[in-house]
Amino acid sequence: MTSKLLSISIVTASVLLTAVSIAEEITLDPIIVGADFHEKKLSETTTSLSVIGEELLYDKASQSFEEVVGQIPNVNFSSGASRSHYIQIRGIGERSQFSSPVNPSVGLMIDGIDFSQSALGMTLFDTEQIEVLKGPQGTTFGANGMAGVVNIQTKQPSEEFEGHIEATVGTYNTKAVGVALGGSLIEDVLEARVSVYKNSSDGTMENSFLNRKDTQNIDELTAKLQLRWYASDNHVIDFNFIHVDVDNGYDAFTFDNSRVSHADAPGTDAQLTNAFAIKSNYQVNEGMHLISKVSHSQSEVTYSYDEDWSYAGEFDESLYPYSSFDEYLRDRTQTDIDVRLVSDEAGRIFDSSTDWTIGAYYKDYSEDLTRNYTYLDNPFTADYATVNKAIYGQLDSIINDKLTLVTGLRVEAWDAEYSDSYGVSIDTDEVLIGGKVGFNYQATSDSLYYTYISKGYKPGGVNADNTLSPEAKAYQTENLWNLELGMNSKHLDNTLINRLNVFYGKRKDQQVKSSVVTERDDGSTSFVDYLANAAQSTYYGVESQIDWYPNERLHLFSSIGLLQATFNEYQDPNPSAIDMNDRTPAQSPEYQYNIGFDLTLWEGWIWKANLEGKGSYYFSNRHNEQSEAYTLANTSMEYTNGSWSAVLWVRNIADTEYQTRGFGSFGNNPSNGYATELYTQQGMPRTAGLTLSYDF
Repeated sequence: MTSKLLSISIVTASVLLTAVSIAEEITLDPIIVGADFHEKKLSETTTSLSVIGEELLYDKASQSFEEVVGQIPNVNFSSGASRSHYIQIRGIGERSQFSSPVNPSVGLMIDGIDFSQSALGMTLFDTEQIEVLKGPQGTTFGANGMAGVVNIQTKQPSEEFEGHIEATVGTYNTKAVGVALGGSLIEDVLEARVSVYKNSSDGTMENSFLNRKDTQNIDELTAKLQLRWYASDNHVIDFNFIHVDVDNGYDAFTFDNSRVSHADAPGTDAQLTNAFAIKSNYQVNEGMHLISKVSHSQSEVTYSYDEDWSYAGEFDESLYPYSSFDEYLRDRTQTDIDVRLVSDEAGRIFDSSTDWTIGAYYKDYSEDLTRNYTYLDNPFTADYATVNKAIYGQLDSIINDKLTLVTGLRVEAWDAEYSDSYGVSIDTDEVLIGGKVGFNYQATSDSLYYTYISKGYKPGGVNADNTLSPEAKAYQTENLWNLELGMNSKHLDNTLINRLNVFYGKRKDQQVKSSVVTERDDGSTSFVDYLANAAQSTYYGVESQIDWYPNERLHLFSSIGLLQATFNEYQDPNPSAIDMNDRTPAQSPEYQYNIGFDLTLWEGWIWKANLEGKGSYYFSNRHNEQSEAYTLANTSMEYTNGSWSAVLWVRNIADTEYQTRGFGSFGNNPSNGYATELYTQQGMPRTAGLTLSYDF
């Protein structure tokens, strides 16, 4: 199937590149990328990067974060809750969290605030830009950026007063409303923007025992405040505040993998977060500026579920039914401080040939867990705290008018402490090193080539369960080496834009999640999940993004990701684990694609359609169960009249069935003697709705 998709992508690119239609020149490079130390135009960036700009986001507030970002090549999400909590890039990333603390492989930043551990409340309303950096980001982001970083920027305050109102109604009792206002509070001194967005839905599950259709409901509120203070001619201070209140239901799994649940105690997937960030940008002199950032967040997270997926009395006692409920309550607190000096053109060193950045970083993170579980005599409690201290720097050295050398280095001290009610106490203290070396070659004004090798890292950690052997209680740091070759180019009078990159990576001491399945006295099965440095693996692939504007009415696009990942060495500490050698790691589909068009039919009318697809992938590294490959078709019709717009949308037009999470090699159904089966969480069925908005 990979070869088939590769052929399709080559044919698609060939058709676009050899097209004979020559359109009027269009300016297509307005996007400024800010995730690196120096802001650049998208066409000038020399890293594997995908950007979803404001022009592509303005009609997507009604879509979930994972639906939109998941269309980017080699970016995935896995569910196992009401929403996806973690991101996977090129097959690397967490899929769930239970008792043990987790150090994310993919970072998530929202307005300068680290949401890597608490991604549940991310909405797209009033979002200006999403930047997805793929591959190790060891220099800029450190421990949370081994596989990549998603950087999200809310719309900024403006000098002129402006506002946006939006409302959505849709199937499954979907209702959403958002309001954003911005403008000057004190002319030339203080600007502000505030937004509030409320989103609710009954969800797509029906609970036949409780006679309810909202046990997998969505109930989300997000409020943001931004202030920009022009303290002086050379000093700007930004303040951001985010309030997230999510109270979603969790009732996703059934014995027959249908959308009809029998659970008598549906769970909760909730998050309450208050966070702020203060950023100071001070122009020290004409040669450098000082950027200082402080952020702080507090989150209360609830994750609970009916473990037996049934109701009391559903099965005869002779079948040994069981009843249990599992609940995880987490309190998270995080403070980040980042101070860096960044050169300007007049401050270049080495005979005015080199831009430079030097910085220091501090992070204090704590997580307190209380687990309430039917099979525990008392609640399980655990405390986990980490302190990160880092210094970093980067040099961009101009060798000649076409060639630039980029070197970056980060040295990070990681100190973690863990203790729990089982009497386990583990402290770890290590030094982590990441960075990159690369070249950029500007062949012509329309062609930029780059290559670099980078190193990322993911700190070691602790497995919480006291039934594990002492050697399985802790695991060590994982390191990732990644080689990237890429090209940014424009063709046909700048109407066709192409971003293409090829990558190869090697993971050493790979942290792999596995689990031990044991049988209880009542016949049911229990999971003990854990992480271990079980593997070494390699991956390689291709990522292509093409945008073609053959005329002023039509925009064609394709986004294709190909991935081949393999466990080269695998040795699970669990002797009963299956052999994973030469197998593909979990959550690593061989291909993903998103192809479509935007067509202006008449003045004010735009028809949009796309096909998004994904290849089959393994659900877990504990078993060999796989998802099914799928293709989803989506469409919308938009009408704009002055400040008003209306969008009628349909997603998953064909009502295609697909899976977003899978548990295999265990039994949970008393009626078949707890036989081993595959249990899956279903993806979104066909949905439709209407979104109205007004800008003023």
